[in-house]
Amino acid sequence: MKTQADDIAFGREGVFRTQTGPDGTHVEMPYSGIRTFLRRRPSVDMTGVDIGVYGIPFDLTTSGRPGARLGPSALREASAQLAWGEVWPWGFDPFDILSVVDCGDVPFRRGQVEQMRDSAVAMARHISGAGAVTLMLGGDHCTTYTALKAHAERHGPLALVQFDAHRDTQKSNWFDHGTFVHHAMQDGLIDPEHSVQIGIRTHYDNDDPITVLYRDWMHDHGWRGALEKMRQLVGNRPAYLSIDIDSLDPAYAPGTGTPVVDGLTPNDIIQFLRGSVDVNFVGMDIVEISPPYDHADITALLGASLALEYICTRAARRKEDT
Repeated sequence: MKTQADDIAFGREGVFRTQTGPDGTHVEMPYSGIRTFLRRRPSVDMTGVDIGVYGIPFDLTTSGRPGARLGPSALREASAQLAWGEVWPWGFDPFDILSVVDCGDVPFRRGQVEQMRDSAVAMARHISGAGAVTLMLGGDHCTTYTALKAHAERHGPLALVQFDAHRDTQKSNWFDHGTFVHHAMQDGLIDPEHSVQIGIRTHYDNDDPITVLYRDWMHDHGWRGALEKMRQLVGNRPAYLSIDIDSLDPAYAPGTGTPVVDGLTPNDIIQFLRGSVDVNFVGMDIVEISPPYDHADITALLGASLALEYICTRAARRKEDT
C-alpha cells in the first residue's frame, strides 16, 4: 500500500528513499545525502531517460582566473536548495513529467586536454545516442565543443544559442575557451547563419555569419527582442543552448574567471528561457562558474536555477506534446 512516506520519497520533492529495515524507511531531505544535481538518481543507464546531466571538471584553457573545474560540484551542491517540488511560476514539478538522471563527471587524468575531449564527447554521445537531451555542467567554455560534436554527429550542424560576454571566435590553431566557437564553425558542428550570441560586450572581429546581439542592443530591445530574433534564426532546427555565467553582470555572478561589467540580469535569461518552450533544444550547458571567486554560493545558485528553468521548459514542451 502506498504511504505518505512514499509520496514524499518518490514524488514531487524528488529525494531518495533509503531502507532502514525490513518494515521501515526514512526520507532524505534535499540538503542531505549524495550531492547529485537536483537530487536526481545517479546512473549512466539511459533507458527511459529524458535528460542526462553530467559534469566536466576542467579549466585548463582559461585565460583569466582559474577554478571552473570546481563548477560541477558547486552546481550540484547549490541545486539542493531547489529540489523541493513545484517550480514557480511553472506550477509543476518537472520530475513528475521527465526522467532526469545525473551521469556523474567525465573521467580524465589531470592535465590531459585531449583525453578530456575524447571522454567528454563519448559521454555526450552516450546520452544523445539514447535519444535523451544533455545538460552539461562546466568547466570552462571549451567544454561546450565536446557536446556540440556529439550532437552534430546525430543531428547535423546545430543552431548555437550562446549567452556570453565574449564571442569565443578568436581565430587560432589553439583550442581554448576563447576559440571553441571558431573551431566549431571550422569543423561544421554549428550552422553560423542560424546561430546567435547574446549579451556580448567585448571586442572580437565580426567577420562571420553569426548574429551578435551586443549588450547595447539588449539594453534597447530586451529579452523579448532577443527571443524573437532567436526564433527567426533558429526556426525548428536542432539547437544547442550554452550559457556562460559571465554573460551576467558580476554583481549577480562574481564567481567566474573573466567577469565583464554591465552584463545581463538574471531576469533577462530567465524570461528568455521561459519563452523558449517551442525551441528544439537538444542540449544545454552552464559553464565558467569558478567557486573560489564566488560569495555565499550566489553564482552557483544562479547557475543551478538557470539549469532548472531549462529543465522546466523541456517539461512544458512535453506537456504540450501529450
